[in-house]
Amino acid sequence: MGRRLSRLGCLATFVSLLTLTIAAPAAAAGYDSTDYVALGDSYSSGVGAPGQSGLCLRSSQGYPGRWAAANKPKSFTNLACSGAETGDVRNLQIPFLSSSAELITITIGGNDAGFASTVIGCQVGTDAACAAKVASARTDIENSIPGKLDATYAAIKRKAPNAEVVVLGYPQLFDTSSASCGIAGMSLAKRRVLNEGARLLNDVIEGRAGAAGFTYSDVEDEFAGHGICASSPYLNGLTVIPPQNSFHPNATGYTRGYLPALNSAL
Repeated sequence: MGRRLSRLGCLATFVSLLTLTIAAPAAAAGYDSTDYVALGDSYSSGVGAPGQSGLCLRSSQGYPGRWAAANKPKSFTNLACSGAETGDVRNLQIPFLSSSAELITITIGGNDAGFASTVIGCQVGTDAACAAKVASARTDIENSIPGKLDATYAAIKRKAPNAEVVVLGYPQLFDTSSASCGIAGMSLAKRRVLNEGARLLNDVIEGRAGAAGFTYSDVEDEFAGHGICASSPYLNGLTVIPPQNSFHPNATGYTRGYLPALNSAL
């Protein structure tokens, strides 16, 4: 019996050492030699989270800052800016992108689709007016935005040809499990049509990112059940102070929504 236990002990030790040996490369494969750059719009600059500063409203509590704090890359630069469209990324961000960048993340396309004006218009207008605004945005999403994304992704590849690029999508803004959304909340019809518009935009972004050879990470699963009007939302509803936080992820949304989506893509 003692010999059997001894043999089992030796076997267990061998398995443990083998496991450590196999796991060692993974543990060593960190990001301490990685140059990381975040590009894009307010969803990458960190609007909606605490600590926003500067004209671009960047916050270290957005998903890029949180990822950098957790993974400690060699360098981290956040070039994302609130309100940015695809042309702004090409003209105002990529010129400052290092050609040696090894990891790039980006959210872009929402402002090209008229995200802010559409949502605000739906907030104050009728169901029919909201549907009309989303239909107008849908035309842009289908006809003009694919080319704008192609040009932007191509510019990133030219400037940093060796970088791994992760393109993140946008969440479904609204929870639609209940007809009620509070006194100032939108009707169920408005919430549904806005979610449909966001889904279409994500489909286009995913397609163009794939065509560019980039990795696309969908955040809809991470935000599922946590839209505006849910009991534990990951997004800010209409916000008076500060107004720019309206319809952007809150701190929890960046931590439990965007950050896990980025980690899964990597």
